[in-house]
Order: sequence, then structure tokens, then C-alpha cells
Amino acid sequence: MMGERRVDQSALFYEFSLERHVPADHMLRAIDRFVELDGLRAHLAPFYSTIGRPSIDPELLIRILLVGYCFGIRSERRRDTAAALRLLKRLLRNQPVDPERITTDGLASYGAALDLLDLRHLHRPGRLRDNNRVENSHLPIRRRERQQQLFKSQAPAQRFLTTHAAIYNTFNIQRHLISRPTLRRFRADADAAWAVAVV
Repeated sequence: MMGERRVDQSALFYEFSLERHVPADHMLRAIDRFVELDGLRAHLAPFYSTIGRPSIDPELLIRILLVGYCFGIRSERRRDTAAALRLLKRLLRNQPVDPERITTDGLASYGAALDLLDLRHLHRPGRLRDNNRVENSHLPIRRRERQQQLFKSQAPAQRFLTTHAAIYNTFNIQRHLISRPTLRRFRADADAAWAVAVV
């Protein structure tokens, strides 16, 4: 269903007027003056259904696209690809070895970015099990990041977490996997190890 064009500016902004704030020689005024889109709605009406949710007014949509083109505003798809490219470059730069496989979600911008890096043959998009395995492998890193939020700068956080990582596994006993007597024995061993380390 074709949406209606509404002009609600005066109802929304009581003290603000575009007429006062857009200069007379601005490009938007030139676009409004020279671009004639009066017959557009009648021309496009056969392509719209009579039922359903109203769409964006086609004249408004054409004007938005024209302004985006004139001002060099990039489309969301190209922006997403550029962001994915930056992310992948940063991730790959910090890796000591070349990746054998790159698993991402189904977002198309990752594929486009990997095309630009000539790594499309390594891409495995939208594989939920692989992606879940990758996400779960990052859980210890996410846990460390949460702990770092309590510090004001990175240096003391890193000093603490380096020490913490060395002793964390001593006390991190997965109690749901072992029996109660075994848990007591592990805790006693951990307390003894801690007493030796502190003294």
C-alpha cells in the first residue's frame, strides 16, 4: 500500500522552522526547486498493493536517495562492509598464524569484506554450531573483560588479571561435575596451596 506524504513539521516543532534555518543558496533548496516529482505517485500507483501496511511515500524516498547521493552519504550496505573490513583487518593483523577457517554469522557484509581481502574461500557463514563453538571459546576472555571494567586503567587491570589467571583454576572447581567428597578434597588442596603461596 502506498504511503501518504504528510507534512507534520509545524505540529512537531513549534519554535523551529526549516524555512528560517536553511539558507537561500543551499543545495537542498535547489534540489527542491528543480526536481519535479508531482506525477511520480500516479505513475507508481499500479505497482503498489491496495492492502497491507503503508510504505514510505515514494516521492519522499526519491528525495532522500537524491540528497544522499548529492551529499555523498554512503548506503548502509557499503557502510556495513567497510566496518566489517576494518574489524577483520584488525582481527587478522593480531593473529600469529594464517587462519584455516573464518566462521561468522550470516551477515552479508562479512562475505563482502572477505572478498576484498581475498579470503572468501575460508569463510563459513551462518553455521550455528560452529559459531556457537567460537563464541563459547571466547567466554574466558569475556569474563576477563568484565573484570577489567572495575579498574580505571588497563595497566593495573592487566597486572591483577595476570596474577588472577595463574591462581583462578586452583579455586575454580566445577562442582556440578564432581561428587561432594571429591569437592571437599579439592577445596582442601586449594586452601593448602594458597597457604603455601601466601606464606
